[in-house]
Amino acid sequence: MTRIEDNNTRVALSADVSRLSGPTRRMSDNDSARPHNRDGLFRQAIETGRTRLLITGTILALSFATIGVRLVDVTALRMPSESRDIHAARTEPIKTSRSNITDRNGTIVATELRTVSLSANPKHILDAQEAAVKLASVLPDQSASALAKKLSSGRRFVWIQRQLTPLQQWEVNALGIPGLEFHAEESRVYPQGRLLSHILGFTDIDNNGISGIEKEFDKSLRNGDAPLRLSIDTRLQYLMRRELSSAIKEFSAIGGTGLIMDARNGEILSMVSLPDFDPNHPGEANSEALFNRSTLGIYELGSTFKIFNSALALESGVAKLDTEFDASKPLRVARFTINDYHGKNRWLSLAEVFIYSSNIGSAQMVSEVGPVAQKAFMDKLGFLSQVPVELPETGSPLYPKVWRPINMMTISYGHGIAISPLHLAAGVAAMVNGGVMHNPTLIASDEPRKGHRIISKRTSKAVRKLMRLNNIDGSGKKSNAVGYLVGGKTGTAEKVNANGGYARKSLISSYVAAFPMNDPKYIVYVVLDEPHGTKATFGYATGGWVAAPVVSRVVSQMGPMLGIEPVDAEAPEVRQELAIGSPKGGKTLASF
Repeated sequence: MTRIEDNNTRVALSADVSRLSGPTRRMSDNDSARPHNRDGLFRQAIETGRTRLLITGTILALSFATIGVRLVDVTALRMPSESRDIHAARTEPIKTSRSNITDRNGTIVATELRTVSLSANPKHILDAQEAAVKLASVLPDQSASALAKKLSSGRRFVWIQRQLTPLQQWEVNALGIPGLEFHAEESRVYPQGRLLSHILGFTDIDNNGISGIEKEFDKSLRNGDAPLRLSIDTRLQYLMRRELSSAIKEFSAIGGTGLIMDARNGEILSMVSLPDFDPNHPGEANSEALFNRSTLGIYELGSTFKIFNSALALESGVAKLDTEFDASKPLRVARFTINDYHGKNRWLSLAEVFIYSSNIGSAQMVSEVGPVAQKAFMDKLGFLSQVPVELPETGSPLYPKVWRPINMMTISYGHGIAISPLHLAAGVAAMVNGGVMHNPTLIASDEPRKGHRIISKRTSKAVRKLMRLNNIDGSGKKSNAVGYLVGGKTGTAEKVNANGGYARKSLISSYVAAFPMNDPKYIVYVVLDEPHGTKATFGYATGGWVAAPVVSRVVSQMGPMLGIEPVDAEAPEVRQELAIGSPKGGKTLASF
């Protein structure tokens, strides 16, 4: 009904419009049908729009439903293993431009710290003098005059200060000076401070390796890949540094060095050189503090060489442990006279020459071997070339160009040849580990290291007996550590002065030890440079008085750290392993 009324109304309105617009004309069939067609098109458009809205709404609803399901899956339904994968990805260390360095246990000893540096474009500075005064007020290391000179230089780029602290960056930014720019950088940081300074070395302001491991491995460290793992144990490094520092202070020495080495593979567990420096501020160190006494220092190391002299005589077959040598009087060679420090003035067996540290007996012993064989043995030990360790700071040994008989004799007890303390520690390791020489190394490895044999197992066992005997009846008593069967040898040598002679009161006093002597695992070596005797040492500053006690304290503390079980020195198998019979068939020289 409504539709009919609407149509009639529309027809009437149309007629009225026709009358108003002009003369009446006859309507055709098409004219009468046009209103109906327009109404149909209008309705069709409405239906099409409604359909499109329905489809669009359906698509949006499905999309939101999919997102919702995915969120539920990620947050509530994901398996634990997948969650761990996501967590691992999120916690993956940020890659830096220079790799970390760690100790053997994974403790970080060198790493990167993100910092900010400040530069300026002087051409954009409106008032150089005013800007300089403002900057100097928040940068205490900079002077207003120096800054004004930079800012008025007319250049387009000048560095104002590298490695700003976050507070300094904020304060500079708050000044609102145009023409300044901050640069994100990375600086090398050494969390352990001085502890490994001579090992690690340091980098310059642009992160280039300048010394130590940083310089030796500069190229690989720049790759920023896996950390470089050192053989050093920071626990032992701290222990050695503390005890060595205490001894230097007690005996008023000018410096010293301490080494701990794994006798089985040459890995260096501790290497301390004092005085040292803070690698975070290398510019504050003097030349004495930068000097690495362990590898760069070249010294005559005195009677510690009797370890090698005895091994050479035993290995070459010219002597046995009970072979005797005439030490009843000084030995005259050309215009030189060889004396004993505390002579026994009698014939001594090879074992007694060792424990009483007889220079006369040592000279006679090597005379049976000859200079050619001695020099060849020194070469096999590596004493005629720089120590092959991963540091650029290594010294070249000093030895006679012509190996005369007198040189041969003095070298037998550690005079006339100068090597680094690391040379000696590596050589002693080969003497006690069964006779295998390993190059000393600062890099840890989980794979077995190959060495080369330089003496027989039999000779090595005899050397172990001699070194243990020295701790029972000789000069090494003060290096003993209960339960650890320490064995070693003292070394005391006068330093060479500027005139080429010897300074009697300037000593290099040392003690080198191994333990446990029934199955040696570690070498401990302590050297003091120019120590002075005290009332407690009756004025003596020799190795047995000043260096041996340091070895004792180090061994006593490192044994439990490394889980080394104490050994009963009175156990029958230990007594049998290390005892030496007297040269005349009497009681044993070492009564355990």
